[in-house]
Amino acid sequence: MSLDKKTLIGVVGGTGKLGFALARRWAKAGYPVIIGSRTEEKARAVAAELSAELGQQIDSAANPEAAARASLVVVTVPYSAQAETLHEIRANVLGKIVVDTTVPLQPPKVMRVQLPEEGSAAKCALAVLGEDVRLVSAFHSVAAHKLATDAEIACDVMVFGDDKDARAAVVQLADDAGLRGIHAGALCNAVAAEALTSILIFVNKTYAVDGAGIQFTGDLIIPREDV
Repeated sequence: MSLDKKTLIGVVGGTGKLGFALARRWAKAGYPVIIGSRTEEKARAVAAELSAELGQQIDSAANPEAAARASLVVVTVPYSAQAETLHEIRANVLGKIVVDTTVPLQPPKVMRVQLPEEGSAAKCALAVLGEDVRLVSAFHSVAAHKLATDAEIACDVMVFGDDKDARAAVVQLADDAGLRGIHAGALCNAVAAEALTSILIFVNKTYAVDGAGIQFTGDLIIPREDV
């Protein structure tokens, strides 16, 4: 599946660091973007800031409306807000691609892997949204503060999903954000990237790295259609 630049991307939680950074990158790549937040006022303020910076119109709404209006929805909220947010937008995303970026970090021990009882945040999302949503899990291991700049980022984004066309669309979104999207298999595999985030946080602190990421070695070519 290939997206065109008319696809309206709704960034739920778009006033947070990751959501804002991704919205900014996709807007600069030519996509129409709508920023969502828990309150319409906060979404409007952040959208106005981004509109002024980019010189183009960035729309805004409360999370449920942003999800309803968008053609593709990206959820960028902390693990503590994941379930509540997904319940709020569930009725508005049926049949749509929903990209969940949630990592189950549980402060203060964010450098330790702490997975939920369900097995992963991706499985938690699936339990709330159900099978009528084309759920994809991605963007776990990229530093938001780097994404928020125009700098080139040497980072691969593992993209997980049971719907192959939806997964391919999100691989394209990663590419369009200036990263490299990598098909990483079924949604259940997302547990690997979720766990890796805590390890990257530990590496950042231990080696005083400013946003360590991951890259795959080897010559990766366009994957087979049956992956």
